[in-house]
Order: sequence, then C-alpha cells, then structure tokens
Amino acid sequence: MNANWWGLYGENIKKNLGRLSESEELSGIVGSETKHYTASYSLTEEFTSVYRMHPLIPDLIATYSCTSGKLISEKSFTEVQGKFTRPSMQDVSIADLFYSFGIVHPGAITLHNYPDTLRLFERMRPGSLAIDLAAVDILRDRERGVPRYNQFRKMLHKKPVRKFSEITSNAEWAKEISEVYGGDIELVDTMVGLLAEDVPKGFGFSDTAFRVFILMASRRLKSDRFFTNDYTEEVYTRTGLNWVDDNNMSSVIIRHYPQLTPAIQNVSNPFAPWDSINTFKPIPA
Repeated sequence: MNANWWGLYGENIKKNLGRLSESEELSGIVGSETKHYTASYSLTEEFTSVYRMHPLIPDLIATYSCTSGKLISEKSFTEVQGKFTRPSMQDVSIADLFYSFGIVHPGAITLHNYPDTLRLFERMRPGSLAIDLAAVDILRDRERGVPRYNQFRKMLHKKPVRKFSEITSNAEWAKEISEVYGGDIELVDTMVGLLAEDVPKGFGFSDTAFRVFILMASRRLKSDRFFTNDYTEEVYTRTGLNWVDDNNMSSVIIRHYPQLTPAIQNVSNPFAPWDSINTFKPIPA
C-alpha cells in the first residue's frame, strides 16, 4: 500500500516536490487520473473468496484492561457473537477491546486452523440449526462460479501446479488433499489451495491471495475520484491534505483513545503486536 500511495519515489519526494511523473509506479496512484478500466469498481467473487479468512478468529476471546494489563475475561466466540455481543461488553470499554486485539495474536491463515466454533456455528435465530461454515465457504465459491484453485492461479498469470506437492511443502497436507479430491488436482477448491500454500517470508497469507489483494487495492484507489482527480486542495484544503499525509492508523487511534498511547507509540506498524502495558517503558525525553 505504501507503493500504491507514494510510488517508488517515496514519501519524502512526493511531499516536497509533488508528482514528478504520470507513472503510478513512480509517483503513486493517489493524485493520478481516475480510471475505471473496463468496468466500475466492485468487489468481485474472487476477492470475496480470498477474503474468507475465518482462521484468524480464535475460539477463545481474551479481553485485557488497557490500564492495568490484567485479564478481564475469557469467553468463547459463541459467547460474544450475535445477541451476546452487547452483554459481553458490559465489563469492558472500547479502549480495552482495542488493546486486547492489539496484544492477542490472531489465528494463522492456514489449513487445519479453522475455528471449531465456526465449524459448529450457532446462528442466533429461533429454529436455526448449527452450520459448518467451512463447508459453506467452499459451497459459496462453487455456486458463485469462482474457479477451482489451479484455474484461479492461471487467471492470475501464475504457473499451474502439476502435482499436490507443488501446492504445499507439507507432505502430510499434500497427501490429505490428494485423498480428498480423488487424486484430481484440477478439482482442488480455491480456498483449500490458498490455505495450503507455503506463506512467503514476511507474509500473513499466500502469494496467490496477495495478488488478488494488491490488484483490488489498486483498483479501489484508481476508481475513486477522491483519491485521484479530486485529491486536491480545492476539495480537501491544504490543511486537510496535510492531515491525511501526516497521520496514520496509530495517531488516529491515540487521538480517540489516548490511554492506549503506552501500548502503541513505540510500534512502527499498528497491525503488528502492540506493547504490553505491563512491560511499557517510556521513550526518553
């Protein structure tokens, strides 16, 4: 996203000298000309498929105090979702929730890590039966015309896999996938393939999934006039543009919840694990 926003010339060049090139690669998408390509921006079924990241959700939700760092509660996902959401928040503040999400690791986006509470998901409607959301995720892809994994790769200009060991280096997983799909590699569902892929160093999910994300993120910016043709002082004012350029997710969170400053001020990326209140050390003046 930094490359999308600032371009390869980087933040300092763009802030001080403006756009030096019409090239999006060099000067970023923001501030360039609006372009819809062949269709107006929309969320595709392929993007929806890639965004099925339910393994991120833990079965047990732990909540901690953002002032003392102490554990407030541990509840199952079922106990905090649907009609239980508001009652489950009676003893915690929004700042406590932000802090808890910042210090507690999510689940890894990989095979064999789908939360049990979603595999037996209890919908909060009278007469509703529990469903296996993992199976529903795969069914939705099939019904909505999302290509199977190998064809999905081809459409992203990636080399198709010829054998199951090329999907994953985990020999046991490759064996399991082969057995489930009767040895036919062309039948492997996209979600299964994406979760099985080896994750590149520094990535949170597969390379194939990343390609869809970067494509959609770029299209999202390029199609929005407020990031392109109308990203100007006449629309935002100079003060507004400076505010956008000089702030980030950390500063926005601290602005609304200053009590979270000790947990987040030393973290370069707010999506990375935050500091524990109990181990916080002030930055020397």
